Amino acid sequence: MLRKLPLVIALLGAGLAAPVLADTPLPYQRVGFSTEVAREIPNDQMNATLSVELSDKDASRLAQQMATLMNDAMKKAAAFPTVKTTSGSQNTWPIYGAGFTTSSKLEGWRGRAEIRLESKDFKAASELIAKLQDRLQLNGVTFSVSPDTRRKVEEAMTAEAIAAFRARAETVRGAWSAKGYRLVDMNLGAAGGPMPYMPMARAMKSMDAAESVPTQDMAGGDTRLVVNVSGSIELQP
Repeated sequence: MLRKLPLVIALLGAGLAAPVLADTPLPYQRVGFSTEVAREIPNDQMNATLSVELSDKDASRLAQQMATLMNDAMKKAAAFPTVKTTSGSQNTWPIYGAGFTTSSKLEGWRGRAEIRLESKDFKAASELIAKLQDRLQLNGVTFSVSPDTRRKVEEAMTAEAIAAFRARAETVRGAWSAKGYRLVDMNLGAAGGPMPYMPMARAMKSMDAAESVPTQDMAGGDTRLVVNVSGSIELQP
């Protein structure tokens, strides 16, 4: 009689487990997908960087020359209130003779200073760049969608992308003949960067004060903004 006890216990355990498993709801069918909305937005902000590099045997004289040039550039920029002007990086380093060793003689100093421009007024920014190029060289120009414009556009695109996601979910539900669905998770993402502009080689050179630098018409181009929605739903049978 004792030998049959394990079998009886096992059968009792199976009988108790069956109702529990029967009462456990089966998981819904889960489907993952994504939707995307893209738009070409005109770039409404222009950024430019100009710089100057000078050399001198005397470090203090070099610093004075650089300060004079940058102060003059800031004064010229003050006449253009629609252009935001800020000072960029500034560096000074020693110059040694060829074949540098620990005993090499210091021959002089070299310095570099930057000025940065930001504006939605392309014409004013272009005129200022032309004036500054009498002593500074243009390092680069980029065009982008301004933060305010980008935020407004992406808010509208987000609503559109979510609506597209819901429409896709309804299509999936109908294709599976499900009674309904519930949202499991959703992720939002956005992309789109500035468009670089490479000035002509002539514009990259420092101009003599006597040489006239014509104002260049700037075309900002477009930036492709993308908002994507990804996630998953569970179909209800």
